Amino acid sequence: MQVKNTPPPPSPAAERPTKNRAILGQLSDMDLRLLQVFKTVVECGGMSAAELELNIGTSTVSRHVKDLETRLGLVLCRRGRAGFALTQEGQRVYDETLRLLAAVDGFRSSVDDIHHRMGGQLELALFDKTASNPASRIHEAIALFTEQAPDVNLVLRVASINTIERGIMDGSLQVGVIPAHRSSPSLMYADLFNEKMLLYCGARHPLFGAEHSGLDWDSLRRWHFAGLGYHSPNMELSHQARLSRRATGFDQEAIATLILSGRFLGFLPDHYAEPFERQGLMQAVQPDALHYECQFVSLLRRSPQPGRAAQLFHDCLVQAHAKAAVAPT
Repeated sequence: MQVKNTPPPPSPAAERPTKNRAILGQLSDMDLRLLQVFKTVVECGGMSAAELELNIGTSTVSRHVKDLETRLGLVLCRRGRAGFALTQEGQRVYDETLRLLAAVDGFRSSVDDIHHRMGGQLELALFDKTASNPASRIHEAIALFTEQAPDVNLVLRVASINTIERGIMDGSLQVGVIPAHRSSPSLMYADLFNEKMLLYCGARHPLFGAEHSGLDWDSLRRWHFAGLGYHSPNMELSHQARLSRRATGFDQEAIATLILSGRFLGFLPDHYAEPFERQGLMQAVQPDALHYECQFVSLLRRSPQPGRAAQLFHDCLVQAHAKAAVAPT
């Protein structure tokens, strides 16, 4: 009798389908280019929106993203009738892309430092609504900087306090300007200018046009309050005063919109709210008593040491605001 040799049953590991593995080996200039395209697509919210930013056609943008997915062996985004959306893997790749590109820019800046020249790109971020503050001299600092470093390309962003702090720490931003609210040992700070925050109500609010002399922090708790949704002087004060926060915004524009509804009280910079007051759309509530002040500071990362361009811009910020402080009124 002939006995057939039967193969052993497959192991559980052999039964599982093998996942496509990334073929990414050494990073090339082309890989960095694909990652920069992917970063722009994410930040613009889709292929078509990135077309203008990248100055290439949508089909080329799409092909670059597809090439990156092939290189990584991952699906990074979904695109279709529902719109553009990152996959879970795409979000992780985007986060790592920010770190990688920041490291590349940091390397270039370090090489420029070795050659005692300043070039490349400097990423700055400001908290919102600083341009209308008469105490702010950020525009003068920019003029000073560009005069001394004409070959540096400035990229200026407006972001929340937390976003700016994280960006400085991870190297995706080089200089930030925010209201001081807490200190981190990994950051360096320098005082720049002040901002006065007043409590406002909209024209439809019961307090608009009413008598405010009897109002104090305790009596405010009966009114609904709109506050910022992240750690900030605004949040610290609302917690300390135990205000009844019933609406949350993530920038001053959002808080202003909530106040204009007539349903909420909220704090705004006096310089930003002034046009609304002139139009009769808002009113400051007991401004002599119900207010607080913010000290704006510049941020630099302690380690690794900031590049020459970042340090120079920081110095220009300090210089511009020091001159404003001693200027005759």
